[in-house]
Amino acid sequence: MRQYGSDLRFSGPTAADLAACDAILRVGSKSFRAAALLLPRHIREPATALYAFCRLADDAIDEGPGDAATIALLEQRVTAAHAGRPHEHPVDRAFSETVRAFGLPPEVTLALIEGLAWDAQGRRYETFEDLCDYAARVAGAVGVMMATLMDRRAPEVLARAADLGVAMQLSNIARDVGADAAMGRVYLPLSWLREAGIEPDAFLANPRFSPALGGVVARLLAEADRLYARADAGIGALPASCRSGIRAARSIYAEIGREVARRGHDGVSQRAVVPAWRKLWLLARALAAGGAEPALLGLPALPANAYLVTAVAVMSQGARPPLRATDLPWWDLVGRTTAVIEMFERLGRVERSAVRGP
Repeated sequence: MRQYGSDLRFSGPTAADLAACDAILRVGSKSFRAAALLLPRHIREPATALYAFCRLADDAIDEGPGDAATIALLEQRVTAAHAGRPHEHPVDRAFSETVRAFGLPPEVTLALIEGLAWDAQGRRYETFEDLCDYAARVAGAVGVMMATLMDRRAPEVLARAADLGVAMQLSNIARDVGADAAMGRVYLPLSWLREAGIEPDAFLANPRFSPALGGVVARLLAEADRLYARADAGIGALPASCRSGIRAARSIYAEIGREVARRGHDGVSQRAVVPAWRKLWLLARALAAGGAEPALLGLPALPANAYLVTAVAVMSQGARPPLRATDLPWWDLVGRTTAVIEMFERLGRVERSAVRGP
């Protein structure tokens, strides 16, 4: 059994089960697998197990009927794995060992499954708060998972990690308005659209950019920026070896929003892309970035994220001694950043178009 950290009561997946997880990623998630190879072992192995399970869940919903029976079976597998009675499948076993080793409660994984189900249902969101409920599941949950893998379980740090996930989700929603509409989906708050004089069904029937739509997108990006500022305070509370990578990932996603703004907040006519040279500049800037406003660290969690934060914090109390964090070498910034981006992109479904392969 693999051993994570210094707590001898917890072991990781077997080499055979991890190999099975890796084989799934090798075929269906080449980008994530390549990025994960650059992670230190104490993060790479549990991240591989987590993602392989979520990959299977994603495929079950996207490639299967996505009906209530499918969702119920996934929830049953999650519950069984967290209880230490995984289904007889190598990915379930590896997932079970990982969530128990790192003290991840079932509520976090079940939240992600619920978010995937909402995507399959084509759910729409009337208010911004409703949209945050969705973003908390598909991205806030991932932020909590990543913070836990980095051995950070304090409620205020978990809350900021969840803020970052939601902010990233909002950035991508702003960027992908046109792509989502082409699939018959709208993620912008319906009430905001109506306030701007845009009827959602009419927009989906004929997706076109308008100044009114640009105003809605600008409003969404303003909310994302507010959450990025809150998340900055939590980055300083992460292990020193992880801060630059997380900060760079945050900067690149925020830059997506700025690129949308440069294009007049038009996420329909064209898809905003952050050029490679600007990503490199953001990586370099992340190395030299200073601290954030510490007062923001103590802000309460978003209502949508609160139950995820509480679930991890409560389960962590007295559960076990903290795992020992292993510092990454200074030169592995690109690897850390790529891995973080991939975790949010692929595991967190911030790309809702369900792209397959590299």
